[in-house]
Amino acid sequence: MARMHTRRRGSSGSDKPAADEPPEWSDVDSDQIEERVVELAEQGYDPSQIGIKLRDEGVTGTPIPDVKLATGKKLTEILEENDAKSELPEDLRSLMQRAIRLREHVQENPQDYQNKRALQNTESKVRRLVDYYRGKEVEPEFTYSYDVAKSLLEE
Repeated sequence: MARMHTRRRGSSGSDKPAADEPPEWSDVDSDQIEERVVELAEQGYDPSQIGIKLRDEGVTGTPIPDVKLATGKKLTEILEENDAKSELPEDLRSLMQRAIRLREHVQENPQDYQNKRALQNTESKVRRLVDYYRGKEVEPEFTYSYDVAKSLLEE
């Protein structure tokens, strides 16, 4: 698939091997995994960071290669069931943080044309994601602006 704001094609990546059951060496109980996921979410970790921590540290010293294979549920489903889900999706939140940083940089450095363009591209991506999430993850009347993003992310 082509990239959004360049004329180049996307870079190829590896796919996870197809597996339908957890490995034999990972014998952690699914309830323990769910407790650890909720605990990490309450500490302020995003879902992707939780997955990395479980992969590296695991539960009681045993790493968890894939939460979905071990529990039968996606990590975000576990967070939804336990009311530990954040109000904004992770990808939208990170793009908004980047747009805020770029906006503040451009205000301090008005001659930085490369970052002006990067700000335009980032805000365009944010608006596309808001359109995608509107009604599902974000309120139907939500519109992106710098002030709204700043107030949402300061909370």
